[in-house]
Amino acid sequence: MKNLSLLIAVVYHSEYGHTAKQAAAVANGIEKYGAKATLHEVDGEFSDWAALEKADAIIFGSPTYMGSASAQFKAFMDASSKHVFYPHFKWKNKIAAGFTNSASQAGDKSETLSQFTIFAAQHGMHWVNLGLAPANNSSTGSEKELNRLGYWLGAAAQSNADEGAEVTPPASDLQTASFLGERVAKVTAQLKAGLKYMDE
Repeated sequence: MKNLSLLIAVVYHSEYGHTAKQAAAVANGIEKYGAKATLHEVDGEFSDWAALEKADAIIFGSPTYMGSASAQFKAFMDASSKHVFYPHFKWKNKIAAGFTNSASQAGDKSETLSQFTIFAAQHGMHWVNLGLAPANNSSTGSEKELNRLGYWLGAAAQSNADEGAEVTPPASDLQTASFLGERVAKVTAQLKAGLKYMDE
């Protein structure tokens, strides 16, 4: 199914560069599968709605601030109601997924991922979870394992508050993000192949 032409958009906000590294890792996973990834940074008023409409899947990413997505990303979400949702439901049946980053190990990142799932549902999208069992949860566990933070809904990363993006997030969190990108590409290919089969 890798020969199917797939376009997957990664839409994200990053204040200090940590979440941007996570977004790049997601894009790397998408391209590892053989799909095309496009990165769209949300910083101020977003205008590239046409590009997102062309995508087969959209992966959302934001740092978690005060228990939710950043204000900049929330502004993008709110603007989508005018540009995408009403009256045409333009993202209906697209694949969706999400990732987030915060300074704390937990940091209420699940709240941001839940926020993304509801946002995707409001647009009629199909949510793809991380698909990795929690790791680093036993005496033999390691910080180097994928999904070391133990999240289900999407890819989570942790970046120390006193370290810049040149140091954090750690490699395992970026590899987890790449895994998500590759998984989304695979699921998108499966859906697209199934739709093609049904149309024949």
